[in-house]
Amino acid sequence: MKNKMNKGAVAVDEQQTKVPEKAPDRLAVLARIEQLEKEGKFDVDAEEDPPTLPLEPNEIDYLRVKPSSKAKVKLSYALAAKFVDGLLKDKKLILKEIRGMENLNGLKSGAILTCNHFNPFDCFTVEQLFRISEHNGKKQLFKVIREGNYTNFPGFYGFLFRNCNTLPLSQNKKTMYNFLKAVDTILRRGDFILIYPEQSLWWNYRKPKPLKNGAFKFAAKNHVPVLPIFITMEDSDTYGPDGFPIQEYTVFIEKPIYPGDNLTEREQVTAMRDENYAVWKRIYEEFYGIPLEYTTQIPEDGNTDGAAE
Repeated sequence: MKNKMNKGAVAVDEQQTKVPEKAPDRLAVLARIEQLEKEGKFDVDAEEDPPTLPLEPNEIDYLRVKPSSKAKVKLSYALAAKFVDGLLKDKKLILKEIRGMENLNGLKSGAILTCNHFNPFDCFTVEQLFRISEHNGKKQLFKVIREGNYTNFPGFYGFLFRNCNTLPLSQNKKTMYNFLKAVDTILRRGDFILIYPEQSLWWNYRKPKPLKNGAFKFAAKNHVPVLPIFITMEDSDTYGPDGFPIQEYTVFIEKPIYPGDNLTEREQVTAMRDENYAVWKRIYEEFYGIPLEYTTQIPEDGNTDGAAE
């Protein structure tokens, strides 16, 4: 009888600790990321994006000044907050540690927040940082997103993409003119804008990727700092439906980087971009205990050909 009970206990334990099979679509994405890194195509998304439909100027109220826009913002944030609370409660989003919150709290002006981009939920992570910061209720956080996510993303996420203070890019020149005007207004009045300067999402990719200039151009033009945020990952003991461990995030909020005095705007952009990349590189190497190395050759400053925008 004793032996039977032991065998049963072992069987139950094995069943509980059995590692689920990895989803083929996730394995394909990882293979795609590996190939893109080898080719040095760091700014290319590893997953299929929704088709991009042109965004016309009359289809977006960037500053959300219309009563209908304000109502949708209020509703979308209420839904998003409830959704994120559920993710945290169910451990589908795990914030293990936040380091450097004083750097976010200490911002006195408008600012560009930069973050590495490796999961659709990393946006919710930055939103959570803002929500628990001293700026909540006093300032606003806007997010730059791709055009197709605004014009053609379905369902619940599409509603959030269109209404949670998002700033969609556009291939339409008149729409982009309005975008740029809105960016200037937001920063000069003291609010924040989240930008992913890597310009691509690589799922669960732990390395910092080379940075584009756009975020730093906005900061230099408007004389505001860039606040570098870098999120590191560790496997948790909980598996997602895709068969991969849910990641535990440690969020590093570093000291703000200000446009340098006695520099041209172009020199400020380069200096801020390079310092942002150096900060992320340092965090990566210190946290993971390994040197930052790629399977392709890129310059030491993390900039690549075609990274001028």
